[in-house]
Amino acid sequence: MATAGGIKEVEGSANRLEIDNLARFAVDDYNKKQNSMLEFKRVVNAKKQVVAGTIYYITLEVTEGGQKKVYEAKVWVKPWLDFKEVQEFKLVADAPSDSSA
Repeated sequence: MATAGGIKEVEGSANRLEIDNLARFAVDDYNKKQNSMLEFKRVVNAKKQVVAGTIYYITLEVTEGGQKKVYEAKVWVKPWLDFKEVQEFKLVADAPSDSSA
């Protein structure tokens, strides 16, 4: 059971689709607000915090102009109100190149 206020890792394949959808939502929101062309690639890590709803902390990989970059998104969700809001979306670093090719 989730503890209110505590941040926990999001685990399980059942949550994967929801997290991917939230990550895509955050990228789309950023693209609209910044007139950008980020392309979602994958979720690197996800955590959640139960508050009045749930805040998801998602580390995700995108491509921008052919370059991989890592961003962190903070998305607040209140499913009973059909509410979803990106609270923060920031660049963390350029993603390391795949050396296992």
